Amino acid sequence: MAEGQLKAGERPIYKLTGHSLVGDKRTTPIRGDLADISLAGKLFAPHYAVPMLRTGIAPVTEIHAEPHLSSMPVSALMHGEEFAVLDVAGEWAWGYCLHDNYLGYLRFADLGDDFDATHIVSAPATLLTAAPTTKSPVLARYPMGAQLECGGLSECGKYLGCENGFVPLVHLSEIGKVEGSPADLAEQLLGTPYSWGGRSGDAIDCSGLVQLVFGLKGVSAPRDADMQQADFGEELAEGEALQRGDLVFFPGHVGIMADGQNIIHANGTAMAVSVEPLADAAARFAEYEVPVLARKRVGL
Repeated sequence: MAEGQLKAGERPIYKLTGHSLVGDKRTTPIRGDLADISLAGKLFAPHYAVPMLRTGIAPVTEIHAEPHLSSMPVSALMHGEEFAVLDVAGEWAWGYCLHDNYLGYLRFADLGDDFDATHIVSAPATLLTAAPTTKSPVLARYPMGAQLECGGLSECGKYLGCENGFVPLVHLSEIGKVEGSPADLAEQLLGTPYSWGGRSGDAIDCSGLVQLVFGLKGVSAPRDADMQQADFGEELAEGEALQRGDLVFFPGHVGIMADGQNIIHANGTAMAVSVEPLADAAARFAEYEVPVLARKRVGL
């Protein structure tokens, strides 16, 4: 907390009171040399920074554990999602995603000014074209989850003007008005390549699939499977039958039930989003004392 009245040119002095409690390192915005200003007086850092809010302008931007391209991806920022920048060094920015507070490094050039997104890609992917016709050159590809600022309908009534181009209306939904259930949306992504840290219609991991399809329905989920197990949905009573849309958690893994017996999940066995019997998926965790850690239901 700042002590006393500041004179011109003076910086506030912060001191810690009580215990310094370190939260989850994936979502607590602090590193050895720097922390978010919100942690001043709570956690010690040599410097505190006021976050600079920026928005993803690339279709998808990988978020890395360290500031270089060979570093492990930990998540992804979709077009139109906000990112709080705490530090910029060279071409890399460090900060966190506003939708889930997940920390990491991304290329600063993939961030831009905020814009008023109106629509979200609710098909597995869509194409931005130079004109509202199937024979027009492709300007960009946007995967499921990308948010776009769109205007009016084209004369043919099949395209919306978006991002200095045109996108097929059938591939878009107004934000907050996506049709179908999370399980319906997950089934649209069958065959999408598995990629650690992915959370889009182009590449996705197990918890990214859950976060994406529930997010399309306006329900925010934490980023990783263990976070979702701890803080997302309600635990099913022992013996209660599973139903479509329920979540099943394994050690380090999560999937969405297609029905009472089959599970949809992004997995490293198929290297894609696939559907298979729950019993088969659970058998791959037989080495663990408890193969199935939790069964949860999320109300919509």
